[in-house]
Amino acid sequence: MKLFEVYPLLDVAIEKAMGSYVWDDAGQKYLDLYGGHAVISIGHTHPHYVKRIEDQLHKIGFYSNSVKIPIQEMLAEKLGKLSGKEDYHLFLCNSGAEANENALKLASFYNGRKKIIAFKKAFHGRTSLAVAATDNPAIQAPVNETDNIIFLPFNDEEALEAAFKNHEISSVIIEGIQGVGGINVASNAFLQLIRKLCDTHNAVFIADSVQCGYGRSGKFYAHDFAGVAADIYSMAKGMGNGFPVAGIAVAPKFKAKHFMLGTTFGGNHLACAAALAVLEVMEEEQLMSNATRIGEYLMDALKQLPNIMEVRGRGLMIGIQLPEAFSHVKKDLLLKHHIFTGEAKPNVIRLLPALNIGITEADIFLEAIKKELQA
Repeated sequence: MKLFEVYPLLDVAIEKAMGSYVWDDAGQKYLDLYGGHAVISIGHTHPHYVKRIEDQLHKIGFYSNSVKIPIQEMLAEKLGKLSGKEDYHLFLCNSGAEANENALKLASFYNGRKKIIAFKKAFHGRTSLAVAATDNPAIQAPVNETDNIIFLPFNDEEALEAAFKNHEISSVIIEGIQGVGGINVASNAFLQLIRKLCDTHNAVFIADSVQCGYGRSGKFYAHDFAGVAADIYSMAKGMGNGFPVAGIAVAPKFKAKHFMLGTTFGGNHLACAAALAVLEVMEEEQLMSNATRIGEYLMDALKQLPNIMEVRGRGLMIGIQLPEAFSHVKKDLLLKHHIFTGEAKPNVIRLLPALNIGITEADIFLEAIKKELQA
């Protein structure tokens, strides 16, 4: 049996990882500023993370959600404390798509409506409803097609108000910072208007924090910059530092009902151990402050370099818009300088490093990209 081809693959086989570095099977060392799509939040193979999972595995790795799992309650308590959402409730699942799927479903249960507002360049996942709310027809199968999704221009207040006037809206789903779409930041005013309109029309504000959450922006959720609370926060990527775990934080106004939501693997013992380790390291090492400090350092330095059209983002979620003539830079950073970065087509380099990255690593990258932009 062969693997089903999903992505075009780089000819690199990573065998070892530590902190912000990875090594391939030939022993070549790389600086990792992408973390596997913003997944590595506390650095590769962090000692506390490894020990927490190992200790848990020696006790029990899995049992179903039909019994009490105390470590789930520990995770919920810690997450509530660090995120400032102590009165919210946590539903655990396995992936960002699953989190958004359940968020959209819960919103529809709440108000009995079907229409969902999503935005141009949005990415919310690849499962049925999540992919329907993703602005990419190429990854939507005919079975995903629905007239229940209304796509609006990002940060367009007039279009948003008009949509609420013309439709009975169930929910609005928005990334605080669009990742796949090119590191586009939702304005504070736009997020505040979403909150106001949802309150007025009894719609549900869903903050997709799958990539931009978990401290990456310098705040726990990127939406927090607007000073308003969403009704549901979806989270995944950085939550488990590579272990599959995801969830939604649900405001108190939603009343749980048995069997309304469900999951087999979500919130298993190992997943919760991984997620707890991430929160413990984030708190102990003050990684949200570090994301702000190193992010500002990188963005300020990047804005001084030649041949960059725009630098966007917050914290350690940074997009570097390049002219078409410099579309080769991402590839050259990997092949010539051994630095992993991400991209958003056509010409945006995405930086999504571990939140404990230091000035040394930032300077290595800045020197390398400077050479390529001056070439």
